[in-house]
Amino acid sequence: MKTAFMISCRNVTEDGPGTKLAGSLSYFTAPLTADLTQFASWTRVSGTEVTRLLLEETAAFPQMTEEENLKEMHLSLFIHGYNVSWNDAARRYTKMVKDLFTGKKSLGVLVLVTWPSNGSVAGYLPDREDARESAPLLAELFVRLHDHVLKMQRLAATTHEPAKACKAKISVVAHSMGNYVLQKALAVTSKRLNNPSLITLIHQLVMVAADVDNDLFQESQSQEADGSLMANLCYRITAAYSGLDSVLGASAGLKHFGKRRLGRSGLADATRVYDNVWHRDVSSLISGAPAAHSGLFDTAAGVSFLRQVLQGIDRQHIS
Repeated sequence: MKTAFMISCRNVTEDGPGTKLAGSLSYFTAPLTADLTQFASWTRVSGTEVTRLLLEETAAFPQMTEEENLKEMHLSLFIHGYNVSWNDAARRYTKMVKDLFTGKKSLGVLVLVTWPSNGSVAGYLPDREDARESAPLLAELFVRLHDHVLKMQRLAATTHEPAKACKAKISVVAHSMGNYVLQKALAVTSKRLNNPSLITLIHQLVMVAADVDNDLFQESQSQEADGSLMANLCYRITAAYSGLDSVLGASAGLKHFGKRRLGRSGLADATRVYDNVWHRDVSSLISGAPAAHSGLFDTAAGVSFLRQVLQGIDRQHIS
């Protein structure tokens, strides 16, 4: 990874991405050596330019055989949660890049996706509204990713040259209410693509401390429900949860009519969900973390878990 990337649906101010929803996506790049928490480090570029740079980075990924599937590199997106200022989101992104996307064990390229979280404890309900309203804009991003992957796969098939297919897996790590942003964005994406089944858009979706209903992925839900649409777009969905998460305990008390939070209690009934969805109690992995809600990013065991999930290691063999 040579360059830092950011895609935002926040309004842009002199001090950086703001707390209001913009009318369109904006794109930024920065040198990895810069202080990414400082907006001055970032340069605003066009969508065309960021696409060119991402293609340049992923083109350098090694071509892997089917037997080397676990070594295939990723183009990953990180979507932050609620009560997160832009600077805090950039700080989390910087740590993730250092832990997982640099050096000899780099997983590939990570892109920060930032939405107008108000960065205030009192802003929970406004953030919830902003999360839902951010979905159509972020769906544009997923539709473009889908169209590019499909184009490359068709090219590889028609030319009988497997090397022309995409060398990168697309993965997403979403935290807290960022999972609600993603839930709504993927539902919009699926409907815009007419419930696609030709390709898997997202290889690994990691839902960390997900602030969404814990019955989202139950098979009893309608085929048009968000969970069904999400499962159709993803190869595997991992829900990392912990009963130690007091933030989600407070979240459940604000609204939701008795629905428990996926990131606090796990799946409502793990035996009756789509077969590509699973959960893992990560309480033992976040011991000693400053805060349970974001603990998976802040402990060596938590980072190791994220790496194994993104690599695609079978759920029965993830330590």
